[in-house]
Amino acid sequence: MVEIYSFAAVRPEKSVAQAIASVPYDVVTGPEAALCIKDNPNSFLRVSRPDAELPDLSPDDDRVYSHARENFEGLLARGLLERDSMPSMYIYRVIGPNIVYCGLGCCLSTVDYKENTIRKHELTRYDKEEDRTRHIDAVNAHTGPVVLLYRNAGEISRMLESIAAGRKNPDAEVRWTDGTVHQIFCIEDADTLRRLRELFSGIDALYIADGHHRAKSATNVAERRLEQGTATEESKRFLGVLFAHDGVRIHGYSRLITDLGDLSPEEFMERLRRYYQVDPCGPVDVNRFHIPPREGLPAGCHVVHMYLGGRWYECISPALTDAGIIESLDVSILQKEVLLGILDISDPRGDSRLQYLGGARPIADLQERVDSGEFVAAFAMQPVQVETVLDIADAGAIMPPKSTWFEPKLLSGLLVHTLD
Repeated sequence: MVEIYSFAAVRPEKSVAQAIASVPYDVVTGPEAALCIKDNPNSFLRVSRPDAELPDLSPDDDRVYSHARENFEGLLARGLLERDSMPSMYIYRVIGPNIVYCGLGCCLSTVDYKENTIRKHELTRYDKEEDRTRHIDAVNAHTGPVVLLYRNAGEISRMLESIAAGRKNPDAEVRWTDGTVHQIFCIEDADTLRRLRELFSGIDALYIADGHHRAKSATNVAERRLEQGTATEESKRFLGVLFAHDGVRIHGYSRLITDLGDLSPEEFMERLRRYYQVDPCGPVDVNRFHIPPREGLPAGCHVVHMYLGGRWYECISPALTDAGIIESLDVSILQKEVLLGILDISDPRGDSRLQYLGGARPIADLQERVDSGEFVAAFAMQPVQVETVLDIADAGAIMPPKSTWFEPKLLSGLLVHTLD
């Protein structure tokens, strides 16, 4: 059973929401964040990436985290951020080209995270986990939401969409640089909140789509404060936005290879054909986010598209009937047979010869990075099905790194949950 909680959000005054909103902390580097802040001194990156303003300090210096809290309190003191007068829930709606995403902003229990009612499909890295743990503790707030999925039976998503459709004006609206429109609708009505809690009490589990480090770090802070005797009810909860599993999109995570080791392109292709049927592709629409497999392929076969020597190839391997759910993923097969088996890339998390390009990025971006000479080859992956991700989480398994890129990507600063 899933428990959801209302909270009194800290959020931008409507007229300044556009200026406050920022990309998530983990999609920009420190120098990139510094440029954003220079162009927009009110950017929430001043809170989520305080290291951008203190380049002479180590990012893990205590003064960096203190600076984040000072910046957060400064936005509150200037009235650019305001705390709602009563606990509420919030619809976070993203309007994109040909699609609308509609999620519920609320708080979730760190106990549910620990007991696996909130399920994971990725490992966390200690350094990133410790960074967000210290950040949450110093700022005394969850400054970015965890994106989670629930298996959709229809009623919840219809209810959220109906509420948003019935409101003429959102409580905040931000038009982002990628063409998406982000809207916040506050839900204060007691009967509506009660009904949402009832509906989610019938949901067995939630699934983290984006924000594994934020969820784990929030749980770390809750445990530390319990040990210290300083815990509050709010510190035992964290900020999430919940989407129906069939109301999101997944893009593949492409692989880019810097070199072929001591192999020539011809030798590499010869070895590749031991594992895949390799055929030249016809015309490729480089404006698409992935290359669809050609029609008529055998059911269940695995398809990867490779760009090498200025040309696209379709690489096909037969279905693995006896393999487990992780071993049957396209990225697992590519890692085992090609990246490790041919190129000796054994560490997909840390090998400098392997880079990734994820998200809603057109094939043209991938092709350009090879044509520039920065990389010698690229592998464009098919998107993983959402149901597959949920099944993996249900099985307690962990997906290989860089397997999924979920949309929507939510902005930071539009909803903040404080721990007091």
